[in-house]
Amino acid sequence: MRLSDLRGRHVAVWGAGREGRAAVIAIAAHGPADLVAVDDSANFLTLPWEGPLAAAAPLVTGEDGFARLAAADVVVRSPGVPNTHRWMVELRRRAVPVTQGSALWMADHADRTVGVTGSKGKSTTSSLISHLLTAMDRPNVFGGNIGVPLLDLPEAELYVLELSSYQCADLTDSPRVAVVTALFPEHLDAHGGEREYYRDKLNLLAHGPHTVVVNGADPRLALELGDRAAVRAGSPDATHVASGPDGAPWFHLRDTPLFPRAVLPLVGRHNEGNLCVALAVLDALGVDVAARKDSLAVAVAGFQGLAHRLTEIPDPSGLTFVDDTLATSPYAAMHAIDAYEGRPLTVIVGGTDRGLDYTPLRDHLAERDLTVIGIPDSGPRIVEVLAGLPAVRTEIAEDLVAAVGLARKLTPAGGVVLLSPAAPSYGRFRNFEHRSEVFAQAVADTVR
Repeated sequence: MRLSDLRGRHVAVWGAGREGRAAVIAIAAHGPADLVAVDDSANFLTLPWEGPLAAAAPLVTGEDGFARLAAADVVVRSPGVPNTHRWMVELRRRAVPVTQGSALWMADHADRTVGVTGSKGKSTTSSLISHLLTAMDRPNVFGGNIGVPLLDLPEAELYVLELSSYQCADLTDSPRVAVVTALFPEHLDAHGGEREYYRDKLNLLAHGPHTVVVNGADPRLALELGDRAAVRAGSPDATHVASGPDGAPWFHLRDTPLFPRAVLPLVGRHNEGNLCVALAVLDALGVDVAARKDSLAVAVAGFQGLAHRLTEIPDPSGLTFVDDTLATSPYAAMHAIDAYEGRPLTVIVGGTDRGLDYTPLRDHLAERDLTVIGIPDSGPRIVEVLAGLPAVRTEIAEDLVAAVGLARKLTPAGGVVLLSPAAPSYGRFRNFEHRSEVFAQAVADTVR
């Protein structure tokens, strides 16, 4: 379904945030017979609905909104509306067509788009792809789940998009290059279960992409893909890391050494995998990666890591404090812990308790020597799961600030204090940025 298909139809936009606002403006320009906006979660944080928005579509709030959704020819939901919402269940039962602004946009732009999703790594990988394409004289527009609705993007010859599982769920067109970085259970409450989450995530690949690029080292992704044709980055027949001419690890394109691993300023094996995926995408888009390896090395060296993802905070004590507040699942925390293998490590965990299974984290730490500090709300439960591991020392702190102070006392000189909470931030913080601010301020305030 395209935006132009909404001409003369009765359309309801569900959601009044950034995505909903972008949808109303875009749809109104295509002449629907009737257009209404519905917000079932309006509260004191809701932005005013006025001016061109109100002129284009009246806003219906609360329970009255369902009748307007059910009466529409097409419902355009915001990504924040979960599949498990009771209204969604009923709309599907009534066979009311439901789509998203992302799907409407993709229908008109798929052949010019690189779409990147994954349970972890999609932000860094999509940023790397956009950054490296620009360095290779391939201008592009970067958008998607980074806070820019697709319907607000300007016209361009090439797009690089970070796409969440929510945005992928309603796609009926795949991007020209469809990319998946990793797959593990996440957002199960919104999708309805692990199987449903994988289905919605991999819907990115379900509608005829020209090329599929995946992280070939991810076991769950390999299982879900089976024998499907794909470029499997990390394997010897694609981009991968192996011993180079000097005996040190180098990035390779098949048999051709490109540049040393040391060029990449991001820590962790998972970031090696992210760059392998990004380089494989450039290769798929026709960039001569081998011939331009020197220019690519310069571009890789200049890549700035994303905020709140293994961001190191300078500290005069000799300790390394690391902000990885966007690690909101046990699997993401496991990657972060691996990035500092070999150094004394204290990990601060805990946040909103979504009932996640932390057994995989326990299994991952079975032979590790480190300290774990749990903070509310889920921290005590995580610590309880880790009980009995022979080399894992555990503590409980009353809040994040207290955890930073305790970490200073417990972490040996030259060690790392890692905030990788394995849980979201909402409830005790305004958002993940607020959690990062509190962490950084606590680091500054507790310097000896």
